Amino acid sequence: MSLFPELDVPPSDRLFFGIFPPSPVAEAIAGRARDLKGGLGLSGAPLTPDRFHVTLHHIGDYAGLPRGIVAQALEAGEAASSAAPFEATFDQAASFNNRGNNPFVLQGGEGLAELHAFQKALGLAMAHAGLGKQVARQFNPHVTLLYDRALAPETPTAPVSWTVSEFVLIHSLLGQTRHVVLGRWPLKG
Repeated sequence: MSLFPELDVPPSDRLFFGIFPPSPVAEAIAGRARDLKGGLGLSGAPLTPDRFHVTLHHIGDYAGLPRGIVAQALEAGEAASSAAPFEATFDQAASFNNRGNNPFVLQGGEGLAELHAFQKALGLAMAHAGLGKQVARQFNPHVTLLYDRALAPETPTAPVSWTVSEFVLIHSLLGQTRHVVLGRWPLKG
């Protein structure tokens, strides 16, 4: 039994910076997910198109929404919005091994160089805003398509591309599959 039971509250809220594909691209990704699922013999249900995104930085999981951290994240988002829009291209699919609840994802190679650069610049803005501990040290950009018990090998796929023209700060309500946009920044560069 804990001396501080209020500290044992399970997290209910997640904060992250992310990018979401425009609706037509999200629909194309959904079609790719269905095709790959069938072709690779996966059984998991594809995510809905409104859930497809790339997490740039996972800020943290909390019991309640920490206003101070949200304020710092909003400051970082504003600072990073001076970047120019860029292209992101995903041309591979593979599973991440997560011991039975394996994400099956779209990934990419050289077509994600500008995405890597933007993620790093956003990390610097986060550090300047006081969120240095939350900056992701490693970044493997991907779009989760579905979760499955099986593991699928790396598979080339027809490229899915879009011009990234904005990024968002998301409040995810854990276990509710709900995303609330707390900040949205068009790329101005």
